[in-house]
Amino acid sequence: MRNKLMMAMMVILMAGCATKSHYYVLSTATQPSDVYRFSRSIGVMQVLLPSYMDKRKLTIAYSGNQISQLDSVLWAEDLDIGLTQRLISFLQKKFSQPDVFAYPWDVERQPDIKVKVQINRFLAEGDTVYLDANYLITDTRTKKSHAHLFHTALQTTPEPAAIVNTMDKAFGKLEEDIAAKIK
Repeated sequence: MRNKLMMAMMVILMAGCATKSHYYVLSTATQPSDVYRFSRSIGVMQVLLPSYMDKRKLTIAYSGNQISQLDSVLWAEDLDIGLTQRLISFLQKKFSQPDVFAYPWDVERQPDIKVKVQINRFLAEGDTVYLDANYLITDTRTKKSHAHLFHTALQTTPEPAAIVNTMDKAFGKLEEDIAAKIK
């Protein structure tokens, strides 16, 4: 009995000493301000991220070439998968179109429009969140592709929750930009 009591006290003490982790997601699609009518299918390839975002920790920059990952601020999902699903959900809402789906799509039925997104920078530096991306929209019927560049810089505060909230807004701006180019 005494050993069990000692063990329980050690567990409680260790739990109290451990740094509490905070988990965040960016995969909840925002509600679009406008809805477009669009009857063509859209295929979204997996969003590609910089290698420093492969880990599940929030990355911040101290300068143009020094980054750090916060050990207690964690992503609750793989960002590439979460952001891909978020973009799909947003486009479904934006175009009032359930026929938006992820790659790989059925070989017999190619989407009418393909979207490929490469995020090049997505982090906070100082009091700003930066999102730089390029994306390619391909019309599979005409075989024409259009490449686009995207950049936004939004003010934030240094608290992790504020940074994540600002990253959410920045990705929302990218979603709106993609939708406007598809329309």
